[in-house]
Amino acid sequence: MKMNGARILCDALTREGVDVIFGFPGGVLLPLYDAFPEYPQLHHVLVRHEQGAAHAADGYARATGKVGVCLATSGPGATNLVTGIANAHLDSSPMVAITGQVARAFIGKDAFQEADITGITLPITKHNYLVMSVDELAKTVKEAFYLAKSGRPGPVLIDIPKDVFTDEIEYEYPQKIHLPSYKPTLQGHSAQIRRAVQFINRSERPLILAGRGVIVSGAHDALMELAEKAQIPVVNTLLGIGSFPQSHALSYGMIGMHGVAWANMAVNETDLLVAVGMRFDDRATGKVEEFAPKASIVHIDIDPAEIGKNVRVDVPIVGNVKNVVQSINKQLEPQTHEAWIAQLDEWRKRYPCSIPQGKGLYPQYVISKICEVTESNTFIVTGVGQNQMWSAQHFCYCKPNTLISSGGLGTMGFELPAAIGAKIGCPKETVWCIAGDGGFQMTIQELATAMQEKAAVKIAILNNGYLGMVRQWQELFYEGRYVGTPLSGPDFVKIAEAYHLPGISVSSKAEVVPAIKKAMEHEGPFLIDFKVEPGENVYPMVPPGASLAQFIEEPKTKSTHSAASSGKNQAK
Repeated sequence: MKMNGARILCDALTREGVDVIFGFPGGVLLPLYDAFPEYPQLHHVLVRHEQGAAHAADGYARATGKVGVCLATSGPGATNLVTGIANAHLDSSPMVAITGQVARAFIGKDAFQEADITGITLPITKHNYLVMSVDELAKTVKEAFYLAKSGRPGPVLIDIPKDVFTDEIEYEYPQKIHLPSYKPTLQGHSAQIRRAVQFINRSERPLILAGRGVIVSGAHDALMELAEKAQIPVVNTLLGIGSFPQSHALSYGMIGMHGVAWANMAVNETDLLVAVGMRFDDRATGKVEEFAPKASIVHIDIDPAEIGKNVRVDVPIVGNVKNVVQSINKQLEPQTHEAWIAQLDEWRKRYPCSIPQGKGLYPQYVISKICEVTESNTFIVTGVGQNQMWSAQHFCYCKPNTLISSGGLGTMGFELPAAIGAKIGCPKETVWCIAGDGGFQMTIQELATAMQEKAAVKIAILNNGYLGMVRQWQELFYEGRYVGTPLSGPDFVKIAEAYHLPGISVSSKAEVVPAIKKAMEHEGPFLIDFKVEPGENVYPMVPPGASLAQFIEEPKTKSTHSAASSGKNQAK
């Protein structure tokens, strides 16, 4: 069949199972957009900014497990995708980003709206392509989707010149791909697995640290079997939340800079850390030289580049997390560690992650009530900063992928478009977008996308009138010099109304549950502006340069930044 490049791309996308594309049109893409009506199975979601397209594709991918697809025109359209691509790269989210490019004759000549997007994105993609012939297009698409979703998932970019969209060839979609240099290791080395089993069998204080790799590989059941068979407590990285149900007796929460105190203390005292599908990010480890100082470390990850990169490892195992953990389970002896678990329970009682009891409206209270009303049966999509940490600490996550957040890149503005992508991908599921008043304004225009798509996202803005996390650092470590952090924000309810969706403002505890229920009952998107305490901080907190055991506890009074910064509130 003779087809032009635009129709070849559409056909190839449908063959890869694509049903949603998040995009924004432009001049070089017009041949492609002209072909879209012939492929009604491809639903194009018109975002209001290309960054929103990338974040929406990311949220869609995390919620569904499928490859997310975003689309932008050449030049500024392509460069506007960069933040979202980098976000997906650091968080191992499968994505194919398609960009238009100026016609081949103009490449390299600084033509109107030309940008070297393959050069720009080389460090933040798993692979990228500049398609210089229509003959290469179908093969490139098939390879891109395979690369995006196999091994360690990640973003792949395809850059297509305008005249490649219009060239015609006899078209047949390839049935196979041939990538001899790309062979992810799926099965762990048998000798290393045996060593890991030996370490676990003789450990007295073992600890599992589960990351996003557990979720990506579908290793939830295998991880559960490992924890229960050997009675090993489980802690999580931020993006590993949901890999092990937090309602389980062996679940001990999140580690890291704002991890719960008892989880950080467990890392400090364990004699064996089994790290599963995580990369020892600095926000998780604290001071690397003092991370897990008493422990031997078993590290399981599909990406060999991550093993030994940040921390020393005694037993490295490269392979698909699910396959490796299943192999360990087959050889593992049943264990009990009653004294060790009792110690963690004692720490949990000593350092509770509590909700303030004052008269004001506290963000922790809001998160806990969303959890209560939804019965934990919802996707939570957050931005970055205080809203993210409170959502991690005060919501009970019992299913994989139910916390969708920007981890590695820490992208403000991720939350709203990612929540829209998650809702479009899983229309029958409830999706709550938890945002700060600063980050929300970075992609606020995507409210129009939510309305246009009838994506019934429920939006909770934790409005404290500050760039909260930066303000917290200024309070604790810069003697309260608040430069660039106070926000003069808009009336979010009026903005919601301007976008034709309902919104309400909440300023007291008594209003919180009725507002959440009202949002849940509404069939479309709904916004709640929670006017929370402006000076509330996220605790505990590991100061920069400190070990996980040197965390700042919540002050007994609210005006104690000098005591906290001088170390008087640090746990020893």
